[in-house]
Amino acid sequence: MGILFGIRGSEDIKKLGVQALPPLAAEVRKLIIETVSRNGGHLASSLGATDLILSLHYVFDTPKDRIVFDTGHQAYAHKVLTGRADKFHTIRTKGGLSGFLKRYESEYDSFGAGHASTALSAAAGMAAARDQAGESYRVVAVVADGAMTGGMAWEAMQNVGQLGTDLLVVLNDNQMFISQRVGRLGKILTRLLTLGTVQSAERKAELFLNRFQFWGKKILRVAKRARVLFFPGMIFEEMGFTYFGPVDGHNIEELVEVLGHVKKLKGPVLLHVVTKKGRGYEPAEDAPTDFHGAPKFDIETGEAVKKGAAGAASAPTFTSVFGKTLVKLARKDPRICAITAAMPEGTGLDLFRDTFPKRYYDVGIAEEHAVTFAAGLAADGMKPVAAIYSSFMQRSFDQVQHDISLQKLPVVIAMDRAGLVGEDGPTHHGVFDMSIFRTLPDVVVMAPADENELQHMLATSLACGKPVLLRYPRGKGFGVPMDDEPAPLPVGKGRVLSRGRDLNFLAVGNRVHPAVKAAELLKARGIDAGVTDMRFVKPLDAALVTELAAAGPLVTVEDNALAGGFGSAVLEHLNSAGVQARVLRLGIPDAYVEQGKPDELYADLGLSPEGLADSADAWLGRDHLVKNAK
Repeated sequence: MGILFGIRGSEDIKKLGVQALPPLAAEVRKLIIETVSRNGGHLASSLGATDLILSLHYVFDTPKDRIVFDTGHQAYAHKVLTGRADKFHTIRTKGGLSGFLKRYESEYDSFGAGHASTALSAAAGMAAARDQAGESYRVVAVVADGAMTGGMAWEAMQNVGQLGTDLLVVLNDNQMFISQRVGRLGKILTRLLTLGTVQSAERKAELFLNRFQFWGKKILRVAKRARVLFFPGMIFEEMGFTYFGPVDGHNIEELVEVLGHVKKLKGPVLLHVVTKKGRGYEPAEDAPTDFHGAPKFDIETGEAVKKGAAGAASAPTFTSVFGKTLVKLARKDPRICAITAAMPEGTGLDLFRDTFPKRYYDVGIAEEHAVTFAAGLAADGMKPVAAIYSSFMQRSFDQVQHDISLQKLPVVIAMDRAGLVGEDGPTHHGVFDMSIFRTLPDVVVMAPADENELQHMLATSLACGKPVLLRYPRGKGFGVPMDDEPAPLPVGKGRVLSRGRDLNFLAVGNRVHPAVKAAELLKARGIDAGVTDMRFVKPLDAALVTELAAAGPLVTVEDNALAGGFGSAVLEHLNSAGVQARVLRLGIPDAYVEQGKPDELYADLGLSPEGLADSADAWLGRDHLVKNAK
């Protein structure tokens, strides 16, 4: 494949002439497209950032100079160009390369990144550390425009402006088209937009600032009243940055020239680079949202590759069941509204958005704001449902505690992607939410065993009048029959599926069905095991736990961290009640789980049906069975 596999890092790239960089970028894109078509992954953003990343490594002396990316969605080219091209086929597979940045994967990955809006803060810290050490390496933060909707990014911006330290921020604006070709360096650095009238520049500024849903529109109103805003760079100038751009992010020769000059500047600099998502692959250019987190697809057509047997394929996803159920409930109750933090498709709220646009709110990548915004809606009589990935909700603990739980406001937090999410790995596994949120008073924490229970639990969440954290997994359901209508369940009550003479599994969430299969496997070994779907982590069905503990050994099963999770809740209750019981807890150990297919990961952790059966069998011991038989 041309020269790509001879590139091991920045030094090799610098040996090339600038004219060789576009063909190299084409090779990088080809490898990314081929690999993601087989493995799935984040395609559109990475294709859009390829030319920019190649130019950065050509101009800067990485890894001595630090390049900090905001999330890893845009950084596949970075991996390919830094000695990992020959391993890139393993990306997002078990034991392979991570889909995100990892400090222990490569010295070029200066800072780990899986969640948005962190790059500016990390880069500012690195720049400050450099200054403290009296060193002179450069620090570059590459921030996609979507990440700039996060409050953390703006907290960092004002801090960097205050520090006045040498730092380059590259704003990768990957959704805004360039209307005119940008000129040579002198013109680029002396004009903030393109040639044209002041009115044209003002119109472009409006388009740019309107992209940022809240702060941009507010700034625009103030600026219009003052008659001072003609260029989008003025807001960055006011924050202490020297602003340049927009620059064509796909003109490598021009990028190299501009970066070579801004590299020498002192103080905070913001370079506004405009790129196109999906660049170089027409299906991704036409539908960048579909290729943000793409499944396996056919390169020729861009169509997703169907997978699974007919029965499995027919099962709806948990996400789609959530979205359809919320719409169904909202038709009957005009107070129900929905909130997303820039993830309408990922959370299934696109259907709600299209059905009830006036009751739908996309707040941008701002999970903390989303939660308190929901609290405000609830305080004045609405029934808000904030749909946010489990791992992203870690950012909003304070808001749930201070703004929802403390005030007993009936907000529903729907946490998609709970448990192990697979190929996205440890930055996205939702395995801490039970431990985090069950510590709060006056909240309900529940987890459905399957897609049918999910619809009933959503109805329960909206009917109970309490703060609710509803967690459910990514991917297909279990193919169970679906009831016609969602109906509330009794809060804090589990359901006994079967009673065991030798032991009872107390399972929660998507480990209930594997526990049922484990009980069947144990039966074949002569062990009589029962299964209870506990449904609620908080309030725990204490009476049922006490009853089952009196009948014999208990095995708790969860897809959450064992530290502070569902099993811990069971032990806490038994201890407080003075109940002597033998309990085995099975769940996520005290370690980060790497990427891989969910079934592979659950099997490795002993949380598959076979793993649950083996653990219970070994723990129970033959002596107990002989004694019990007598």
